[in-house]
Amino acid sequence: MSKELVWLGSTLEDLREQPESVRDFMGSALRDAQEGGKADDAKPMKGKLRDVIEVPYDTPDGTLRLMYTVKIAEDIYVLDFFQKKSKSGTATPQADLERIEQRLKHARALAAEIKKAKNS
Repeated sequence: MSKELVWLGSTLEDLREQPESVRDFMGSALRDAQEGGKADDAKPMKGKLRDVIEVPYDTPDGTLRLMYTVKIAEDIYVLDFFQKKSKSGTATPQADLERIEQRLKHARALAAEIKKAKNS
């Protein structure tokens, strides 16, 4: 059975603005996750965001990143999609990390509300 995708923030709109090749690549990664797998390029983040999976996509203008989690309830929460703006190193900029962390908290709260509603 395929898991549902729950899009947070402007993630879906941001991804829809990308070229077809990017949408296809990220869509394939999300389908893999929906079917219980993981795309070859997908990797877990570190630290307090270790429940978040990152899918990178390199372009001539920089790296695009899709962030999602499968660790909350039965759904896949698609947390963020953005272009890494830093020109040095591979670290995710602090502002992006903070946004991902806030959306992860929101996803956990949303999942708890859904579970509570199902049990009522």
